[in-house]
Parts: sequence; structure tokens; C-alpha cells
Amino acid sequence: MHLTADLPPHRGRLGPGAGPIALASALLRSENRRRRALAGGAVLASALLLVATPRLRHSPALHLFADMRNLLGVPNTLNVLTAYPLLLAGVPGLILCLCGSGCFGVSLRWEALGWFLFYAGNVAAAFGSAYYHLKPDDDRLIWDRLPMMISSSSLLSILVIERVDERVGLSCLISLLSLILVSSACERVLDDMRLWVILNFVPCIVIPAMLFLFPPKYTHSRFWFLATGFYLLARFEGLADRKVYSVNRYFISGHSLEHLCFAMVTLILTVMLSFRNIKIARYLHEQMFKMVEVFE
Repeated sequence: MHLTADLPPHRGRLGPGAGPIALASALLRSENRRRRALAGGAVLASALLLVATPRLRHSPALHLFADMRNLLGVPNTLNVLTAYPLLLAGVPGLILCLCGSGCFGVSLRWEALGWFLFYAGNVAAAFGSAYYHLKPDDDRLIWDRLPMMISSSSLLSILVIERVDERVGLSCLISLLSLILVSSACERVLDDMRLWVILNFVPCIVIPAMLFLFPPKYTHSRFWFLATGFYLLARFEGLADRKVYSVNRYFISGHSLEHLCFAMVTLILTVMLSFRNIKIARYLHEQMFKMVEVFE
């Protein structure tokens, strides 16, 4: 007896006698439409923002930070020194990524690639940021920006892979990495920083939104909220560099605190990866969808 002969048709509107495969198939199509709509809306909003905003020219004031003290012969001392906690937080995670999924709670191949790029970006940012702050200028700026943009874009793509779909997340990762290169070229050749600003702004909106809209695949998901809080705090402190510096009576600037908060993000996510496991309910949910796709 063929199983498919007893299954009701599951195309179109479902009747009251629809079988479990038909119901699961309808649920899968509905969820896929929702995911495509959210992704399309995010891309459209970013494109409209890029077109609507005026051209942002590069300013020499970009290199003038609140705290430019020279201590022990090191220019911009605290901005240089606070970059190295990124190295301390990033190297253990990078090593564990290279050791394979047995050390970290990672179940998908492209998810592992995303985490590798995230930790590699943090390690590179420690050296690149220190190098830039020793002598801030246009030529060194890319070594400060590029690693952190790779890290934040990888983090966003990891979340898409984990909570939406692996193929969608991989497409997101490739697209964001390509746009990072385009934004660097636009800034250097066209003197236009709009795309760079948008690429820094998008993760601040999309990551918190995804944490609330999509269910987690793994346990210990509360670490994502804690890491996101430090990530948003880091961005705020970077923007309010001088204000933060004056509020704490010129002890440490907002930019230096931004470095430390980014290191905290990396540390929190490393702890999360060390302890988390796949949620059984979510795992069974995904396996059911894979079975539906086979029947279709």
C-alpha cells in the first residue's frame, strides 16, 4: 500500500479533513512567506534610507576623539589600550571554533563559518584599532573599521542562520560582506559615508527585532539579550564620546568604553556557546518541516 495514496491533497485551501502533512505544509508555506516578507521589508527600508539621506562627506573631525591624552609616551593611550580586551576575548573563541563543534554549541556548517568570522573580526579589530589610534588618519581608518564591520555583520548573519534559515543566513553573510567592501570603496573614491553608516545602523535594529520575533534554536538564549544590550550600549558610547568623557569627569572616554563593551559582547557570547544545546522542541519542529518538503 502506498502512503501517498491515502494522503489528502495539500495544495490550496485546506478543508476540515486535512491530514497532518497538509497542515504542516500549509504552516511551512505561511512561515516561509513571513520570512520573505520580513527580509524584503528590511532590504527595502535600507534602500529607501540610502536614497533618502543626503550625501555624507568624510570630515577630518572624525579623527578627533574626546580623550587624546599621551600617557607613558603612547599617543591616545586609553583608546589604544582598550582595544586589546577584544584580543583577550576573541582568541579563546577563535581557538574553540577551530576545534570544531565539539567545543561549541554549533550544529550547522555555515553557522560555524559565521562564528569564525565573528571571532576573527574581533582579533583583527584589536590590532587594527590600536594601529589606527596610534596615529588617527584617513589611511589607517580602514584598519579600525573593517574588522568591526565584519564582526557585526557576521553576528547578524549568525542570528539569521540560527533563527530563520541556513541558506538565507548564508546569503545575508555574503551580501553584507560584499556591501562592506562597496562601502569602503564609496568612502575612499566617492567621499560618501552613507552606506557605511547604514551598515552600522542596521544590526542595531535587526538583531533586537529578531530576538523577539523568532524563536531560539538553542538553550541559554537569554545570553543573546545580554550581549545585544552591551552591543547597543557600545554604539551609544561611541556616538556620545565627549559627553560620556565629561560625565565621568574626564576619567575615560565614550570611545574607550565602546571598545570594552564590544569585548564584553564577545565574552558573553563565548560563555553562551560553551553551555548551550539544541532545544528538542525546535529540533523536532525543523525535522517535521524537512519531512514535509520531502513529501512535496
